[in-house]
Amino acid sequence: MAETNTQDNPTRLGGMFRALKYRNYRLFFMGQGISLIGTWMQQIAMSWLVYRLTDSVFLLGMVSFANQIPSFLLGPFAGVISDRFNRHRVLLVTQFLFLLEASTLAALGLTDSITITYILCLGVFAGVVNAFDMSARQSFVVQLVEKREDMSNAIALNSSMFNMARLVGPSVAGGIIATVGEGMCFLINALSYFAVLASLLLMRLPHMERKVQDTQVLKSLAEGFQYAFGFQPIRDILILIATLSLFGMPFTVLMPAFARDVLGGDASTLGLLMGASGVGALAGALYLASRKTVVGLARVIVVASVLFGIGLMGFALSQTLVLSMVAIFVVGLGMILRMASSNTLLQTIVDEDKRGRVMSFYSMAFMGMAPIGSLLAGWVAEQIGVGYTLLGCGFICVLSIIPFLMGLPKARELVRPIYQRLGILPEIATGLHTASHLSSPPEGGKM
Repeated sequence: MAETNTQDNPTRLGGMFRALKYRNYRLFFMGQGISLIGTWMQQIAMSWLVYRLTDSVFLLGMVSFANQIPSFLLGPFAGVISDRFNRHRVLLVTQFLFLLEASTLAALGLTDSITITYILCLGVFAGVVNAFDMSARQSFVVQLVEKREDMSNAIALNSSMFNMARLVGPSVAGGIIATVGEGMCFLINALSYFAVLASLLLMRLPHMERKVQDTQVLKSLAEGFQYAFGFQPIRDILILIATLSLFGMPFTVLMPAFARDVLGGDASTLGLLMGASGVGALAGALYLASRKTVVGLARVIVVASVLFGIGLMGFALSQTLVLSMVAIFVVGLGMILRMASSNTLLQTIVDEDKRGRVMSFYSMAFMGMAPIGSLLAGWVAEQIGVGYTLLGCGFICVLSIIPFLMGLPKARELVRPIYQRLGILPEIATGLHTASHLSSPPEGGKM
């Protein structure tokens, strides 16, 4: 585990920022924060460029499919790599490869040589890299905080950083696209990777002994699959994330079409919508960072799922920019509460020697199902329109919480021994509210 170096941080950081007292986590937080702003700028520029070149919502979905399907296909293998090799070194390699991809995009964009074929090919390349990056990064974060009780705060702060970048990146990108074009956004993203590479190189990580794994890759995959899907709490969370990605996340792919065709706007309108979604997500992430325990996160997931679905349906029916921004704010809030709470629960209950493989399944559910949903949503939107497509997606997302709710009592019973072993339940037992209709029985544990 990463060392605690309080001398590096004379200010006593508590409450929602307590994970920042760890030097390595602070470096990670700052480097990733800068890089993610560039990533969001590139994503907005890419979406706008594709729609400008093709006028096709189907091709918007196809580009997203090309970028994300490798996470679905390679996710399990990436998990094995994450469990077998040094995650810090894996991240150094993946971030350098992202730098090469963004630099190539910038060169093509700034010389007006970019085509949809280049975009698809580079999207596949980035998707392959991202499959290995996500598994290693999700597992690496927990190495940067020494105390287990600060892990949930670190994950929540990660979500805050991600959504702060989503707030800043699209807003800046909208103005840059309108004045100098998409290529400059690609260049800024390429330069931003130097920040995350520097942060990784500056970390002081203690040597970690890894279990010697003599098993073959396929056997390791089977072991990880059996562990993840044989334990109901993990399985239920993974299914919930997959459902959200399949039916909920396509709203981001259809956003350029909604901004231009429904609201009659331009790239700046798209930036405002993405910014409003980012504000909602940031609010949700800060709320999670302020929580002192993982207990009760299952209830947060349920409420967040309802908020997300209702917000998406409201967004689909909106015809004005103001109402659209309010609705997409609720969507962003519900999305991050559901995603980050699920991530935190997984990271809390998973065994360390299987963390990489479980988080690769999380990446498959999150990033892997999204391209299928994007492709499907793009095709449906071509047939019935963007509004009706988003309305249906929102309705399905509300319904998706029902199986999770039905399995919650048993899942809490299975998680309780883990919480007791980690010392979580005794610390907060006096603060539990058992009167809620979502509460577990007196003898059960709460997720």
